[in-house]
Amino acid sequence: MSGRTIATGLVVCALAATLAALLLPVQLFGENSAVAQSAPSWDDDGGGTVNTEYGPLTAMDRDFVRKVRLAGLWELPAGRQAQERGRSAAVKTAGNHLVMGHTELDRRAIEAARALGIQLANQPSDQQQGWLAQLSAAQGDEFEPLFAQLLRRAHGKVFGLVALVRAQSENTMVRSLATRTNSVVLDHITVLEKTGKVDFSTLNTS
Repeated sequence: MSGRTIATGLVVCALAATLAALLLPVQLFGENSAVAQSAPSWDDDGGGTVNTEYGPLTAMDRDFVRKVRLAGLWELPAGRQAQERGRSAAVKTAGNHLVMGHTELDRRAIEAARALGIQLANQPSDQQQGWLAQLSAAQGDEFEPLFAQLLRRAHGKVFGLVALVRAQSENTMVRSLATRTNSVVLDHITVLEKTGKVDFSTLNTS
């Protein structure tokens, strides 16, 4: 093989490597775009950022506090149903954790809302009321898997927002609430999964 042939081969290999290097970020960007589409989001109330004695309070901060309150409004009664209607020890344990955790978070959310001037809901959303209606209507063996799936899915969806608020909020009261919420949500995810009744293949469905 001549020196010219070898040189030509090296040039072709170098060009191929360069092309691969150029295409790789495009592939990664496409994957990141998909991740970005599923990134945690919040509802903007249009109030902008306001200054408080605990630091700046953003729309994301306010929405987070409202979502903690909303979570308790349906997950507390769902937990009580699990305590009363669960047939397995694991489901009853999950119910106990839900009741204890959201009792605490509900109190903390109300305290934060009062200190920061955030208006909170007093009843679950229409969707949450629908979930509670499904649980109430479930008969016999239907209850436990429905309970585990509904609650595990809800906790999984909010987990990303909790982490985002904890990482980005400059408001010390909101950040404290996010820190505790992160621990409670992870605990609830864990005990719900320990019931053995979570279908992971359908968790990402709405």
